[in-house]
Amino acid sequence: MKTFFNIALIITSIATVVLVVLQNRGVGMGSIAGSNDPGSIFTARRGVDKVIFNLTMVFSILLVILVVLSILLFN
Repeated sequence: MKTFFNIALIITSIATVVLVVLQNRGVGMGSIAGSNDPGSIFTARRGVDKVIFNLTMVFSILLVILVVLSILLFN
């Protein structure tokens, strides 16, 4: 059972990191300083961007649930 949780945590954490990296809006040093670049304006998410965002949310929540369960069950 502990092995299952460890493998699930590894897969979920890698998937979460990959999905966060795929969200490339507002990336760059100018967005950190608050530049008003027209390309950095956030608009409605559509298509693939919406799917990636929703998958990121699902995997993030799943990761938190798995971490809490593994702490409660194995510590």
